[in-house]
Amino acid sequence: MNPQVFFLPEDHPDRRALNDEVHARPPDSLEAPMRMSYLVLVGTGSRSDDLHALSQLLEGTGAPKPAPDANHFVADLGSHRVKWERHTEFCRYTFFAQGIEKKPFSEPAISLVPQNWLKSLHGRTIAAIHATVIRSPKPPEPSKIAESYFNGNTIIGSTISGHAGRAYTDFRIHADGFGRLLVWDHHMTPRQAGRLVQRLFEIDTYRMMALLALPMARKLTPFLGTAENELISVMSAMKTAGEAEEPGLLDRLTRLEADVERQYTDNQYRFTAANAYYDIVQQRIEELREERIEGLQTFREFNDRRFSPAIATCRAVSARAQALSERISRASLLLATRVSVSREKQNQSLLQSMDRRANLQLRLQQTVEGLSVAAITYYIVGLVYYAAKGILPKEGGSVTPEFVAALAIPVALLAVGIGLHRFRKSLHD
Repeated sequence: MNPQVFFLPEDHPDRRALNDEVHARPPDSLEAPMRMSYLVLVGTGSRSDDLHALSQLLEGTGAPKPAPDANHFVADLGSHRVKWERHTEFCRYTFFAQGIEKKPFSEPAISLVPQNWLKSLHGRTIAAIHATVIRSPKPPEPSKIAESYFNGNTIIGSTISGHAGRAYTDFRIHADGFGRLLVWDHHMTPRQAGRLVQRLFEIDTYRMMALLALPMARKLTPFLGTAENELISVMSAMKTAGEAEEPGLLDRLTRLEADVERQYTDNQYRFTAANAYYDIVQQRIEELREERIEGLQTFREFNDRRFSPAIATCRAVSARAQALSERISRASLLLATRVSVSREKQNQSLLQSMDRRANLQLRLQQTVEGLSVAAITYYIVGLVYYAAKGILPKEGGSVTPEFVAALAIPVALLAVGIGLHRFRKSLHD
C-alpha cells in the first residue's frame, strides 16, 4: 500500500539535518573475536584535509569515497574496516579487523594500515588505544590478565552491561604509543558489544580532552597569585593616597585589569570545554552499568580518584580568575570615582578662579572705558578748539576759541558716553 501523501507547509531548512543528527555516528556491530585500533587527533586542520587523507587510504580499494560535506564515514577495505568521525575539536579513526592472530595486542588492527599513510595524517595524537574483544564465558583471573596483556601494570576493570561482559584497561601508554583495552564478551549481542566499546573509547577520549585544561590551570595559577598581590598593593596604597597619586594608581589598576581579562579570556574556552567533556565522561561511565570485580578499581572509582580532582582544580582556577576579575573591576570603579571627584573639585576651583579673573577684567574694562571717555572727549574738544581758532577772527571777536572749546566739553562727554553705552548694549544683545 502506498503511503498517503499530505501537503505540509514548507520544511524548515534544517529540519532533516537536525532529525538525522540523532542517527549520526551509530555504534558498530562487533562480532568477537575482534581487534580494533583507535586514534584521536587534535589540530587536524580543515575537513577537506581529512577527506583528502581518507581518499588516499581508499585509493585502489574500490571503496566509495566520502561525500564532501561528510562528518563521519565507514569503508570496508577487505582485510580491515575503517571508520572516520570529525568532531568540533578533534577527529578520530577506528580500524577493525576480525579475529585474533596470536594473542591480544600482538597484531593490532592498525598494523594493516600503510605506515606512510599514518605518518601523513594532519594533527597530533591525543588518544590511541588497541582494543580486543574476546568471547569466553569465563575470563582468567585479573592477576593473570594484568601479567599477560598489560605488562604487569595495575589494571582497572568491572563487570558491565548486566554481566554480559567484562572490560579491563590500565590507562597507560605502552611502548608502541597505544593504550590497551580488553573486553571479555560473555553473551553480548553485536550491537551491544559495539555500543560498549564505543563508550569505553569515548571515556578515554573525553578524559584526555578535558585534561587539556589542566596545564593551563597550572600555568595560570602563578599569574593569578602575582595579580592578587598587585591588587592588594594598589588597594593598600589607595587608603593613604593623595589626589596627586590617584591617577598613577588608576593606571596600575587598569593595566592589571587588562592583563587578567586577557588571561581569563584566553583560557575560559578551555575550562568551559573541560566541564562539558567531564560531564560526557560521567555519562558514559554511568551507561556501562558497572559491577565490581573483587580486587579491582571500577572505571568510576578510578575517574573519581584521579580524574575528578584534576577537573576540580581547573574549576577552582577558573572561578579564581573570574572572582579576581570582578574584584579588580570593583576596585577600578572605586578609584575612578575618587579620581573623578578630585577632578570635579579641581574644575570647581578653576571655575571660581576664572570667575574672579573675569570680574577683575570687567572692572579693569570699566576703568579703561572711563579713561577712554575722557581721552576721546579730550581729542574731540581739541579738534573743536582748533576748528574754532581757524574760523573765528583773531582779534576783536566776542567769542573766543577757548569759549567754544569750553562749551564743547559737556556736549562731547555726553555724546561719547551715549555712544559707548549703545555699543556695549549692541555687543551684549
